[in-house]
Amino acid sequence: MQLRISPSMRSITISNGVVDSMKLRVGPALPHAHQPPHHAHASSSSSAFSYRSLFYFVLFCACLLPFVFIRTALVTLEGLECSSLDCFKRHIGPNIFSKSNGNSKKLVKELYEVLHKVDKEEVQNLGKLPDTFHEFMSEMKTNKYDARTFAVRLKATMENMNKEIKRSRLSEQLFKHYAASAIPRGIHCLSLRLTDEYSSNAHARKQLPPPELLPILSDNSYHHFVLATDNILAASVVVSSAIQSSEHSERMVFHIITDKKTYPGMHSWFALNTVSPAVIEVKSVHQFGWLTRENVPVLEAMENHHFVRSHYHGNRASAVSGGDNPRAFASKLQARSPMYISLLNHLRIFLPELFPNLDKVLFLDDDVVIQRDLSPLWEIDLQGKIMGAVETCRGNDKWVMSKRFRTYFNFSHPLIVANLDPDECPWAFGMNIFDLSAWRKTNIRETFHYWVKENIKSGLTLWKFGTLPPALIAFRGYVYPIDPAWHMLGLGYQENTKLDNVRKAAVIHYNGQCKPWLDIGFKHLKPFWTKHVNVSNDFVRHCHILEPL
Repeated sequence: MQLRISPSMRSITISNGVVDSMKLRVGPALPHAHQPPHHAHASSSSSAFSYRSLFYFVLFCACLLPFVFIRTALVTLEGLECSSLDCFKRHIGPNIFSKSNGNSKKLVKELYEVLHKVDKEEVQNLGKLPDTFHEFMSEMKTNKYDARTFAVRLKATMENMNKEIKRSRLSEQLFKHYAASAIPRGIHCLSLRLTDEYSSNAHARKQLPPPELLPILSDNSYHHFVLATDNILAASVVVSSAIQSSEHSERMVFHIITDKKTYPGMHSWFALNTVSPAVIEVKSVHQFGWLTRENVPVLEAMENHHFVRSHYHGNRASAVSGGDNPRAFASKLQARSPMYISLLNHLRIFLPELFPNLDKVLFLDDDVVIQRDLSPLWEIDLQGKIMGAVETCRGNDKWVMSKRFRTYFNFSHPLIVANLDPDECPWAFGMNIFDLSAWRKTNIRETFHYWVKENIKSGLTLWKFGTLPPALIAFRGYVYPIDPAWHMLGLGYQENTKLDNVRKAAVIHYNGQCKPWLDIGFKHLKPFWTKHVNVSNDFVRHCHILEPL
């Protein structure tokens, strides 16, 4: 909009730049012929006064209207409806139309002071507190609380709600622990059906491997994989994913060790589901004559020690304390899992004795999936070390890959303080390449057993997790760090794992409670595991594995 005023102040032109301009003249009107002179003069004065008033009015509007237009546009864009004078005053500015701004600031300042004082005070028992904000407001209006009473009630209500939230989260962790410890119905069904098949079907009992392939079991020109598990479905996924990802599956040999109870079902599965051209053997711990609890003094002590039995088989809920946060409580529950005193979980420390003729093996946990050819691991020069492992003190995921020795050990205990460095970098089990020839020249197993016994003597106060802490001590100085791309951890407890990183990893590890075969497993991470389940298998279909309940 353009505004032009003539130099004589007798005309004003208003133009909007789109339509024709409008011109107003300001000045005395000429008298009509029939009017008397004096009347004409009066009319002229009146007209001049009216036009001059109109001139100033139009000038005022021309200056004000753009401001009003812009302010109205802003209000409209903000989604505010402003039709009252009070609303208009709020948006034009309280300093122009109101003098209450100073009082408002003073009121807010006083409220801050009251809240600050109450925050430093201990809240006493105030009886029943409101459960909702609506109840709180109703109570405040009904009782006409002063500022201090309002602040005290507000603090008490918020603290009570925080306690309820914490209690719910602790309960969630406890229920998740029970779910993680239970055997899913489908997997239990699979084990029972395969065990029955072992007793009734000769093909399910056939020798693994066939007699002509037995020499391969101790042939060091092959790549030997070791897996200790009592989970048939998980074992099938590990073997299947490894073969599918390998560029040299004809050179792969799998050694599966299980317990006596699971052996018939495990043998049936791999006897009826060939892994050719790879070679596989299935053995039970009872088939190793020397591997008994009587000959493994640590396991014998752990089973017979009353405190240890109570710790691992007692009431899980007793692990919680009022000061625990949910994550700390989850760690305590995980540390109390009976799996940590199972013979299968301790087998890795006996690898040189279990495979006396092998020089190098790759040990895998049963909750991993192989996505890339692992043959290059056998070519890594361990530089005289015993084991190749991924370190867990550096990486992009600050929860999974930011651990130190202080994460696992109790550095308030004098024995730990005297022997370990809290900032030392740990490493991970789950996918480890072992040089058994070099291992046999060390006292790693004796060191491992010594520290397990010391932990039992201390009432399990040296560390909270199972077999990793004593292994971290026993293998100190014997670990060669390998590229983290070989082994990605945390898929069983880090829900925010990035899928792009999962796809790139050679081995993904569902360590943690949320295993992919459980209902509590993370939905977006399960497909990397479930795609290796043989859903066309009759036993899998009849047991409704992976089918929704």
